[in-house]
Amino acid sequence: MKALVISVDMGELDYAAHAEEFLMLAQGAGAQIVDVVVAKRSRPDAAHFIGSGKLEEAVLRADEHQAEIILFDQPLSPAQQRNLERSFQRRVVDRVILILDIFALRAQSHEGKLQVELAQLQHLSTRLTRMWTHLERQQGGIGVRGPGESQLELDRRMIGDKVRKLRERLDKLQRQRTTQRRARLRNSAFSVSLVGYTNAGKSTLFNALTQSKAYAADQLFATLDTTTRRVWIEGAGQVVMSDTVGFIRDLPPTLIAAFRATLEETIHAQLLLHVVDASSSQRDEQVHEVHKVLEDIGAAEIPRVLVYNKIDETEFEPRIERDEHGNIARVFVSALTRNGLDLLRDAIVEIGQTQQNTAFHVKNL
Repeated sequence: MKALVISVDMGELDYAAHAEEFLMLAQGAGAQIVDVVVAKRSRPDAAHFIGSGKLEEAVLRADEHQAEIILFDQPLSPAQQRNLERSFQRRVVDRVILILDIFALRAQSHEGKLQVELAQLQHLSTRLTRMWTHLERQQGGIGVRGPGESQLELDRRMIGDKVRKLRERLDKLQRQRTTQRRARLRNSAFSVSLVGYTNAGKSTLFNALTQSKAYAADQLFATLDTTTRRVWIEGAGQVVMSDTVGFIRDLPPTLIAAFRATLEETIHAQLLLHVVDASSSQRDEQVHEVHKVLEDIGAAEIPRVLVYNKIDETEFEPRIERDEHGNIARVFVSALTRNGLDLLRDAIVEIGQTQQNTAFHVKNL
């Protein structure tokens, strides 16, 4: 589908990375980008987010390139989206809707699909008026006001019922997941979750460590469904390893809420391997974004090791780095070439034994 992208520079230091990331999201959704319009704003315009002059330019360029859809790299209010669609006479998709669309495209498991559908419905419920713009063009009168309002309330009620049923089904799946987690704890298996920014190479690392074949690709949000495998690591014994959904800046709150059940694998892990794309110029900002999401889901206090992946694309050598207390802080590896994976396994063993010894001492105090 031919798409015109509107990129808004709000003066942030990371604007270039933000803009590039949005283009990757658009391409990941299957868009054929025909043009990019860059607008500079100190703050959003209440009606259209961008100014009237830039809007006129964007409409002309959309017509010139015969764009079928407008992709906007900022979250839009319902009113802004509605006003832009009137101006362009085309569908306008903002950053939140685009991410939701990609999640819908990539979800494979039953639970993943339910979570995406819940997030989409919650988002849609705030924008129902956009679907009834034909009523706004009529100035009321007999047979217009009542039915219009009734239809809107009917839609709201239908969405509310569907949201409630989806939550009930997800709650049931969450209870099953909790039962499985308790069984794993009874079996004394050390639990490790891989977290990180999208496209950091988590699934490739997961496959290398567990000898499994979880889907891995060089694209944003290749993995949406948590995959869990048991792996034997000499010195640590049975380790339960989980691969989780990748994070991204400005992740829609509805998605975090919908995926909370899946992300609970992260909350209940004994160790987080925070996988970082060592080759990315934005790696420090990406680390910060992941830390923010971990705080949001209540996983900030779980022991964490930064795993700098993709060192085959950098000048980094495989190694372990420690903090001022002698604790393992960073491990440098390449999941693709498997260089440094032995060091990562050693790190898992050391941290697992430390936790075990600490638990033993606490128990015997």
